[in-house]
Amino acid sequence: MKLPHMRHWFGRDATPKALVPGRKASVAAPAPAALRPQSIEEVVEDCPWPVERLEVADALWGEGFQFPGGEAETMRLVKPLGLSAATSLLLLGAGSGGPPCCIASDLGVWVTGYESDQDLLNAASDRSLRSGLSRRAQMAAWDPEAPSFERGYFHHGLALEPLRDGLVEPTLAALAQALKPGGHLVLLETVADTPLDPDDPLVAAWQRLDGRRLDRLPAEITITRALGRLGFDVRIVEDVSHRHMQQSVTGWREAVRGMEQAKPSRREAAQLIREAELWLLRIRLFRSRALRLVRWHAIGTL
Repeated sequence: MKLPHMRHWFGRDATPKALVPGRKASVAAPAPAALRPQSIEEVVEDCPWPVERLEVADALWGEGFQFPGGEAETMRLVKPLGLSAATSLLLLGAGSGGPPCCIASDLGVWVTGYESDQDLLNAASDRSLRSGLSRRAQMAAWDPEAPSFERGYFHHGLALEPLRDGLVEPTLAALAQALKPGGHLVLLETVADTPLDPDDPLVAAWQRLDGRRLDRLPAEITITRALGRLGFDVRIVEDVSHRHMQQSVTGWREAVRGMEQAKPSRREAAQLIREAELWLLRIRLFRSRALRLVRWHAIGTL
């Protein structure tokens, strides 16, 4: 799919209205009957990351990225690690390959990108190969239910929302064991300091579209304490929610601006509807502070 289709879907001034700063967010309106599939779930739930959704993400955040800010945000996150061609990096949450490939290409780092979703892993491996980075940006699978990485192998670690499916203690323990003594860890994670109500229609809609398990949505203090127990010196705990929301608005605006009018296929329309609704819901939850995005920078001491 070539994402000029999105201009036709959202109209001529195509930025979704609730993603424009200053406007009150609202749940996306239902699709017109002529384009709406029998149900969006019938099209998207069997495969969380079909080709059409990967193309939507590429248009929004940059090729190979699944989060706002894309390459610029990735490089911002790893800057404190002082990476070079002499260092190795464990990157948990490789997505479709954008983060490990840009770090390896720009900094010459030896990166191993771990991904739990098979479709994303396949896309990441293909991207690394096509970019000529298959030696410096290697991809591997990991199991959130039983996380395990090579012990004491990596100089530093970057974890991009690893607790989407994994539990706090086992996942962070596996990361800690994989780093060399004194290794740095940068962790980015969505948190909820107060448990979300599954009966809240807004929460239920977001959970359905984002595929999150509410029982595995951690609080900030839970992660901070777990890092301390694992021997990390936690240097920075930063709320980056505002930047995340700004980047998401910018991504939608820029993706839509350059699009030509074209009628999307039924399946393409379903992906566009789904992604727009997901981000409208996500931003509403961030604005209400029900969800936050937090960055940790910690140094191993054991």
